[in-house]
Amino acid sequence: MASEAPPFWWEEPDWKVLALSPLSAVYALVAGRGMRRARREKIEAPVLCVGNFTVGGTGKTPVAIALAEQANRMQLKPGFLSRGHGGSFAEPHVVDAHHDAAKHVGDEPLLLAEHAPVAVTPNRAAGARLLIEKHGCDFLIMDDGFQSARIHIDYALIVVDARYGIGNGRVIPGGPLRATIVDQLVFTSGLLKMGEGTAADAVVRQAARAGRPIFEAHTEPSSKAGLAGKRFLAFAGIGHPDKFFDTVRAAGGEVVLSKPFPDHHFYAEDELAELAATARAEGLGLITTAKDAARLRHGASQDFLDRFEVLEIDTVFELDHVPERIIDETLDAWRQRKLRG
Repeated sequence: MASEAPPFWWEEPDWKVLALSPLSAVYALVAGRGMRRARREKIEAPVLCVGNFTVGGTGKTPVAIALAEQANRMQLKPGFLSRGHGGSFAEPHVVDAHHDAAKHVGDEPLLLAEHAPVAVTPNRAAGARLLIEKHGCDFLIMDDGFQSARIHIDYALIVVDARYGIGNGRVIPGGPLRATIVDQLVFTSGLLKMGEGTAADAVVRQAARAGRPIFEAHTEPSSKAGLAGKRFLAFAGIGHPDKFFDTVRAAGGEVVLSKPFPDHHFYAEDELAELAATARAEGLGLITTAKDAARLRHGASQDFLDRFEVLEIDTVFELDHVPERIIDETLDAWRQRKLRG
Protein backbone atom coordinates (compact mmCIF):
# COMPACT_ATOMS: atom_id res chain seq x y z
CA MET A 1 0.00 0.00 0.00
CA ALA A 2 1.04 3.58 -0.52
CA SER A 3 2.09 4.32 3.06
CA GLU A 4 3.93 1.00 3.23
CA ALA A 5 5.47 1.51 -0.22
CA PRO A 6 9.08 2.58 -0.67
CA PRO A 7 9.29 6.39 -0.83
CA PHE A 8 11.26 6.16 -4.09
CA TRP A 9 8.12 4.89 -5.84
CA TRP A 10 6.75 8.43 -5.65
CA GLU A 11 9.97 10.23 -6.60
CA GLU A 12 12.00 10.69 -9.76
CA PRO A 13 13.58 7.36 -10.83
CA ASP A 14 17.01 6.77 -9.28
CA TRP A 15 19.58 3.97 -9.01
CA LYS A 16 17.19 1.79 -7.01
CA VAL A 17 14.71 1.84 -9.89
CA LEU A 18 17.49 0.95 -12.32
CA ALA A 19 18.62 -1.94 -10.12
CA LEU A 20 15.06 -3.29 -9.96
CA SER A 21 14.37 -2.85 -13.67
CA PRO A 22 14.89 -6.54 -14.58
CA LEU A 23 12.38 -7.62 -11.91
CA SER A 24 9.94 -4.91 -13.01
CA ALA A 25 10.20 -6.13 -16.60
CA VAL A 26 9.37 -9.69 -15.56
CA TYR A 27 6.46 -8.53 -13.37
CA ALA A 28 5.12 -6.36 -16.20
CA LEU A 29 5.35 -9.23 -18.68
CA VAL A 30 3.49 -11.64 -16.40
CA ALA A 31 0.86 -9.08 -15.33
CA GLY A 32 0.16 -7.95 -18.89
CA ARG A 33 -0.09 -11.50 -20.18
CA GLY A 34 -2.43 -12.38 -17.32
CA MET A 35 -4.78 -9.50 -18.14
CA ARG A 36 -4.79 -10.27 -21.88
CA ARG A 37 -5.21 -14.05 -21.70
CA ALA A 38 -7.51 -14.41 -18.72
CA ARG A 39 -10.77 -16.31 -19.11
CA ARG A 40 -13.19 -13.91 -17.46
CA GLU A 41 -16.41 -15.40 -16.16
CA LYS A 42 -19.50 -13.58 -17.38
CA ILE A 43 -21.90 -12.55 -14.64
CA GLU A 44 -25.68 -12.29 -14.95
CA ALA A 45 -25.64 -8.61 -13.99
CA PRO A 46 -23.83 -5.46 -15.10
CA VAL A 47 -20.36 -5.14 -13.54
CA LEU A 48 -18.80 -1.73 -12.95
CA CYS A 49 -15.22 -1.86 -11.66
CA VAL A 50 -13.72 1.05 -9.75
CA GLY A 51 -9.99 0.40 -9.91
CA ASN A 52 -6.59 2.03 -10.21
CA PHE A 53 -3.36 1.60 -12.13
CA THR A 54 -1.18 1.52 -9.01
CA VAL A 55 -1.04 0.09 -5.53
CA GLY A 56 -2.00 2.55 -2.83
CA GLY A 57 -4.90 4.84 -2.07
CA THR A 58 -6.49 6.85 -4.85
CA GLY A 59 -9.94 7.37 -3.31
CA LYS A 60 -11.67 4.40 -4.93
CA THR A 61 -14.02 3.62 -2.04
CA PRO A 62 -15.74 7.04 -1.84
CA VAL A 63 -16.13 6.89 -5.65
CA ALA A 64 -17.72 3.44 -5.42
CA ILE A 65 -20.12 4.73 -2.77
CA ALA A 66 -21.08 7.75 -4.90
CA LEU A 67 -21.82 5.46 -7.86
CA ALA A 68 -23.91 3.14 -5.69
CA GLU A 69 -25.95 6.11 -4.51
CA GLN A 70 -26.51 7.12 -8.13
CA ALA A 71 -27.54 3.54 -8.99
CA ASN A 72 -30.10 3.69 -6.19
CA ARG A 73 -31.48 6.94 -7.61
CA MET A 74 -31.86 5.15 -10.95
CA GLN A 75 -34.03 2.46 -9.30
CA LEU A 76 -31.28 -0.17 -9.45
CA LYS A 77 -30.29 -2.40 -6.55
CA PRO A 78 -26.49 -2.21 -6.33
CA GLY A 79 -24.19 -4.58 -4.52
CA PHE A 80 -20.45 -4.37 -3.91
CA LEU A 81 -17.78 -6.95 -4.64
CA SER A 82 -14.65 -6.69 -2.51
CA ARG A 83 -11.68 -8.88 -1.77
CA GLY A 84 -11.61 -7.45 1.74
CA HIS A 85 -8.10 -6.47 2.84
CA GLY A 86 -7.04 -8.91 5.54
CA GLY A 87 -10.42 -10.66 5.50
CA SER A 88 -10.58 -14.15 6.98
CA PHE A 89 -13.70 -15.80 5.52
CA ALA A 90 -13.04 -18.89 3.41
CA GLU A 91 -16.43 -18.69 1.67
CA PRO A 92 -18.15 -15.63 0.19
CA HIS A 93 -19.55 -13.58 3.06
CA VAL A 94 -22.04 -10.72 3.03
CA VAL A 95 -20.85 -8.05 5.43
CA ASP A 96 -22.85 -7.14 8.51
CA ALA A 97 -21.84 -3.54 9.15
CA HIS A 98 -23.03 -3.68 12.76
CA HIS A 99 -21.43 -6.92 13.90
CA ASP A 100 -18.49 -7.79 11.61
CA ALA A 101 -15.03 -6.62 12.63
CA ALA A 102 -12.54 -5.11 10.19
CA LYS A 103 -10.02 -7.83 10.99
CA HIS A 104 -12.50 -10.36 9.57
CA VAL A 105 -13.87 -8.52 6.54
CA GLY A 106 -11.56 -5.54 5.97
CA ASP A 107 -12.14 -1.85 6.68
CA GLU A 108 -13.37 -0.68 3.27
CA PRO A 109 -16.16 -3.33 3.08
CA LEU A 110 -17.52 -2.03 6.40
CA LEU A 111 -17.85 1.45 4.88
CA LEU A 112 -19.40 0.10 1.68
CA ALA A 113 -21.90 -2.01 3.67
CA GLU A 114 -23.51 1.17 5.00
CA HIS A 115 -24.75 1.82 1.45
CA ALA A 116 -25.41 -1.57 -0.19
CA PRO A 117 -24.81 -5.30 0.35
CA VAL A 118 -21.12 -6.26 0.18
CA ALA A 119 -19.80 -9.71 -0.70
CA VAL A 120 -16.26 -10.23 0.56
CA THR A 121 -14.27 -12.96 -1.19
CA PRO A 122 -11.25 -13.40 -3.47
CA ASN A 123 -13.62 -15.39 -5.72
CA ARG A 124 -15.53 -12.46 -7.15
CA ALA A 125 -17.67 -14.68 -9.38
CA ALA A 126 -18.96 -16.56 -6.34
CA GLY A 127 -19.51 -13.26 -4.54
CA ALA A 128 -21.47 -11.94 -7.51
CA ARG A 129 -23.73 -14.99 -7.57
CA LEU A 130 -24.38 -14.61 -3.85
CA LEU A 131 -25.41 -10.95 -4.24
CA ILE A 132 -27.64 -11.70 -7.24
CA GLU A 133 -29.33 -14.83 -5.95
CA LYS A 134 -29.63 -14.13 -2.23
CA HIS A 135 -29.86 -10.34 -2.08
CA GLY A 136 -31.55 -9.43 -5.35
CA CYS A 137 -28.75 -7.16 -6.57
CA ASP A 138 -29.04 -6.19 -10.23
CA PHE A 139 -26.01 -3.91 -10.54
CA LEU A 140 -22.57 -4.88 -9.22
CA ILE A 141 -19.79 -2.47 -8.30
CA MET A 142 -16.37 -4.04 -7.87
CA ASP A 143 -14.16 -2.05 -5.48
CA ASP A 144 -10.67 -2.73 -6.86
CA GLY A 145 -9.86 -5.97 -8.68
CA PHE A 146 -9.26 -4.35 -12.07
CA GLN A 147 -6.14 -6.42 -12.72
CA SER A 148 -7.46 -9.68 -11.22
CA ALA A 149 -9.19 -10.68 -14.49
CA ARG A 150 -11.54 -13.10 -12.72
CA ILE A 151 -14.87 -11.83 -14.05
CA HIS A 152 -15.96 -9.92 -17.12
CA ILE A 153 -16.06 -6.16 -16.45
CA ASP A 154 -18.64 -4.16 -18.40
CA TYR A 155 -17.15 -0.79 -17.46
CA ALA A 156 -13.77 -0.15 -15.84
CA LEU A 157 -13.46 3.28 -14.24
CA ILE A 158 -9.83 3.91 -13.28
CA VAL A 159 -9.20 6.42 -10.51
CA VAL A 160 -5.93 8.40 -10.62
CA ASP A 161 -4.87 10.69 -7.80
CA ALA A 162 -4.00 14.14 -9.17
CA ARG A 163 -1.37 14.74 -6.49
CA TYR A 164 0.55 11.48 -6.85
CA GLY A 165 -0.35 10.28 -10.34
CA ILE A 166 1.35 6.99 -11.18
CA GLY A 167 4.45 7.76 -9.12
CA ASN A 168 7.71 7.14 -10.95
CA GLY A 169 5.85 5.34 -13.74
CA ARG A 170 7.58 2.01 -13.15
CA VAL A 171 6.02 -1.40 -12.54
CA ILE A 172 6.36 -3.28 -9.22
CA PRO A 173 8.88 -3.65 -7.57
CA GLY A 174 10.59 -0.62 -9.14
CA GLY A 175 7.44 1.50 -8.85
CA PRO A 176 3.76 1.41 -7.93
CA LEU A 177 2.24 0.32 -11.27
CA ARG A 178 0.49 -3.06 -11.24
CA ALA A 179 1.15 -3.47 -14.99
CA THR A 180 2.28 -1.15 -17.77
CA ILE A 181 -0.07 1.70 -18.60
CA VAL A 182 -0.38 0.44 -22.19
CA ASP A 183 -1.52 -2.99 -21.01
CA GLN A 184 -3.96 -1.50 -18.52
CA LEU A 185 -5.44 1.08 -20.88
CA VAL A 186 -6.64 -1.72 -23.17
CA PHE A 187 -9.17 -2.67 -20.49
CA THR A 188 -9.96 0.86 -19.27
CA SER A 189 -13.37 2.34 -20.10
CA GLY A 190 -12.91 5.75 -18.49
CA LEU A 191 -10.41 7.61 -16.29
CA LEU A 192 -11.33 9.66 -13.23
CA LYS A 193 -8.82 12.30 -12.08
CA MET A 194 -9.28 12.82 -8.35
CA GLY A 195 -8.39 16.09 -6.66
CA GLU A 196 -6.04 18.90 -7.60
CA GLY A 197 -2.49 18.58 -8.87
CA THR A 198 -0.46 17.99 -12.00
CA ALA A 199 1.17 14.62 -11.24
CA ALA A 200 -1.54 12.75 -13.15
CA ASP A 201 -1.49 14.99 -16.24
CA ALA A 202 0.81 12.76 -18.30
CA VAL A 203 -1.28 9.62 -17.81
CA VAL A 204 -4.46 11.63 -18.38
CA ARG A 205 -3.10 12.77 -21.75
CA GLN A 206 -2.09 9.19 -22.58
CA ALA A 207 -5.60 7.96 -21.78
CA ALA A 208 -7.14 10.76 -23.83
CA ARG A 209 -4.94 9.87 -26.82
CA ALA A 210 -6.19 6.30 -26.45
CA GLY A 211 -9.74 7.61 -26.81
CA ARG A 212 -10.78 7.11 -23.19
CA PRO A 213 -13.14 9.67 -21.65
CA ILE A 214 -11.64 11.75 -18.86
CA PHE A 215 -13.70 12.74 -15.83
CA GLU A 216 -12.80 14.85 -12.81
CA ALA A 217 -13.89 14.74 -9.18
CA HIS A 218 -12.72 15.70 -5.72
CA THR A 219 -13.49 14.78 -2.15
CA GLU A 220 -14.85 17.16 0.40
CA PRO A 221 -15.98 16.83 4.01
CA SER A 222 -19.54 15.60 4.40
CA SER A 223 -20.08 18.32 6.97
CA LYS A 224 -17.71 21.09 8.00
CA ALA A 225 -19.75 21.86 11.12
CA GLY A 226 -17.88 21.42 14.36
CA LEU A 227 -14.27 21.52 13.13
CA ALA A 228 -13.72 25.23 12.68
CA GLY A 229 -11.42 26.62 15.33
CA LYS A 230 -10.64 23.22 16.86
CA ARG A 231 -7.08 22.02 17.39
CA PHE A 232 -6.36 18.39 16.63
CA LEU A 233 -3.95 15.52 16.78
CA ALA A 234 -4.89 13.91 13.48
CA PHE A 235 -4.02 10.26 12.89
CA ALA A 236 -4.63 8.01 9.92
CA GLY A 237 -3.68 4.58 8.64
CA ILE A 238 -4.56 5.01 4.97
CA GLY A 239 -2.74 5.36 1.67
CA HIS A 240 -1.30 8.90 1.50
CA PRO A 241 -2.43 10.07 4.97
CA ASP A 242 -1.21 13.59 4.20
CA LYS A 243 -4.31 14.02 2.03
CA PHE A 244 -6.45 13.40 5.11
CA PHE A 245 -4.52 15.94 7.16
CA ASP A 246 -5.06 18.51 4.39
CA THR A 247 -8.78 17.72 4.34
CA VAL A 248 -9.05 18.39 8.08
CA ARG A 249 -7.43 21.77 7.48
CA ALA A 250 -9.77 22.48 4.57
CA ALA A 251 -12.71 21.70 6.87
CA GLY A 252 -11.53 24.41 9.27
CA GLY A 253 -9.63 22.32 11.80
CA GLU A 254 -6.07 23.06 12.89
CA VAL A 255 -3.77 20.06 12.66
CA VAL A 256 -1.29 20.77 15.44
CA LEU A 257 0.13 17.24 15.40
CA SER A 258 -0.20 14.55 12.75
CA LYS A 259 0.54 10.86 13.09
CA PRO A 260 0.57 8.68 9.96
CA PHE A 261 0.35 4.88 10.12
CA PRO A 262 0.59 2.22 7.38
CA ASP A 263 -2.46 1.62 5.22
CA HIS A 264 -5.05 -0.71 6.83
CA HIS A 265 -3.15 -0.49 10.12
CA PHE A 266 -4.63 -2.26 13.14
CA TYR A 267 -3.81 -0.19 16.22
CA ALA A 268 -2.18 -1.78 19.25
CA GLU A 269 -3.31 -0.78 22.74
CA ASP A 270 -0.06 1.04 23.46
CA GLU A 271 -0.39 3.07 20.24
CA LEU A 272 -3.90 4.18 21.20
CA ALA A 273 -2.76 4.96 24.74
CA GLU A 274 0.07 7.10 23.37
CA LEU A 275 -2.27 8.96 21.02
CA ALA A 276 -4.71 9.65 23.85
CA ALA A 277 -1.96 10.72 26.27
CA THR A 278 -0.32 13.06 23.73
CA ALA A 279 -3.64 14.67 22.82
CA ARG A 280 -4.49 15.15 26.48
CA ALA A 281 -1.08 16.64 27.31
CA GLU A 282 -1.26 19.09 24.39
CA GLY A 283 -4.91 19.99 24.90
CA LEU A 284 -5.87 18.61 21.50
CA GLY A 285 -8.83 16.71 20.15
CA LEU A 286 -8.32 13.48 18.24
CA ILE A 287 -9.58 13.09 14.68
CA THR A 288 -9.29 10.28 12.15
CA THR A 289 -10.79 8.86 8.96
CA ALA A 290 -13.92 6.77 8.49
CA LYS A 291 -11.71 3.83 7.44
CA ASP A 292 -9.70 4.06 10.64
CA ALA A 293 -12.88 4.37 12.69
CA ALA A 294 -14.18 1.17 11.06
CA ARG A 295 -11.05 -0.66 12.21
CA LEU A 296 -11.21 0.82 15.69
CA ARG A 297 -14.89 0.07 16.25
CA HIS A 298 -14.21 -3.51 17.35
CA GLY A 299 -10.63 -3.09 18.54
CA ALA A 300 -10.48 -0.06 20.83
CA SER A 301 -11.83 0.61 24.30
CA GLN A 302 -15.07 2.52 24.63
CA ASP A 303 -13.13 5.28 26.38
CA PHE A 304 -10.94 5.77 23.31
CA LEU A 305 -13.90 5.49 20.93
CA ASP A 306 -15.58 8.32 22.82
CA ARG A 307 -12.50 10.54 22.50
CA PHE A 308 -12.03 10.95 18.74
CA GLU A 309 -13.98 12.59 15.94
CA VAL A 310 -14.43 11.09 12.49
CA LEU A 311 -14.11 13.17 9.33
CA GLU A 312 -16.51 11.74 6.75
CA ILE A 313 -15.85 12.61 3.09
CA ASP A 314 -17.92 12.52 -0.09
CA THR A 315 -16.87 12.29 -3.72
CA VAL A 316 -18.12 15.25 -5.73
CA PHE A 317 -17.97 15.00 -9.53
CA GLU A 318 -17.09 18.20 -11.35
CA LEU A 319 -20.00 17.57 -13.75
CA ASP A 320 -23.19 16.36 -12.07
CA HIS A 321 -24.25 14.09 -14.92
CA VAL A 322 -21.09 11.95 -14.92
CA PRO A 323 -22.21 9.26 -12.41
CA GLU A 324 -25.41 8.70 -14.39
CA ARG A 325 -23.43 8.54 -17.63
CA ILE A 326 -21.05 5.94 -16.21
CA ILE A 327 -23.91 3.76 -15.00
CA ASP A 328 -25.80 4.14 -18.28
CA GLU A 329 -22.71 3.10 -20.26
CA THR A 330 -22.22 0.12 -17.95
CA LEU A 331 -25.81 -0.94 -18.58
CA ASP A 332 -25.39 -0.48 -22.35
CA ALA A 333 -22.23 -2.59 -22.37
CA TRP A 334 -24.00 -5.29 -20.37
CA ARG A 335 -26.93 -5.34 -22.79
CA GLN A 336 -24.55 -5.68 -25.71
CA ARG A 337 -22.80 -8.51 -23.91
CA LYS A 338 -26.12 -10.29 -23.40
CA LEU A 339 -27.02 -9.90 -27.09
CA ARG A 340 -23.69 -11.41 -28.12
CA GLY A 341 -24.32 -14.32 -25.81
